Amino acid sequence: MTPLPVPLGGSHLIAWRLDQARFAPTCDSGEGAFQFGGRWNSKGVRVVYSALDPATAILEVAVHKGFKALDTLPHVLTALHVVDVSGVHVVQPADVPNVNWLRPGIPSAGQQAFGDALLTKHQFVVIPSAVSTHSWNLIFDPTKATGAYQQHIQEAFALDTRLHLPALTPGSSP
Repeated sequence: MTPLPVPLGGSHLIAWRLDQARFAPTCDSGEGAFQFGGRWNSKGVRVVYSALDPATAILEVAVHKGFKALDTLPHVLTALHVVDVSGVHVVQPADVPNVNWLRPGIPSAGQQAFGDALLTKHQFVVIPSAVSTHSWNLIFDPTKATGAYQQHIQEAFALDTRLHLPALTPGSSP
């Protein structure tokens, strides 16, 4: 089960990732973002992208890879426990200079520079998700956050098969 947030009796800040099984052992390396850049980082900046709930983590991967990949390739769901929450900075939607940065689309250089600056100043950054507008992502540079988080759980992921239905033949109904 997803741990309850602190105001509801929980005691931990947990961040979630979904990775192809082959990348699960290095899920907190930030290597993909380092090689290619991302929504909140420039190429060459090491960042781990995660979500504050597992459903958003799944959607964040599905929007890029599709439900077919989640159904047919082995994936692993990982929860990371942020041990030291004193280094967490929350970015409210009003703090983002360009509202379009919080909408789906290709990230701009300005958006990536904004994220790079946040990651330079803060150990962890909680920022609104562009995929799920009422959800949050947690991003961090793993080299700066060493010792401030630890792996909580890691388990095989299985997509609900209703999200990748067979193609219908003409004249058939679901």
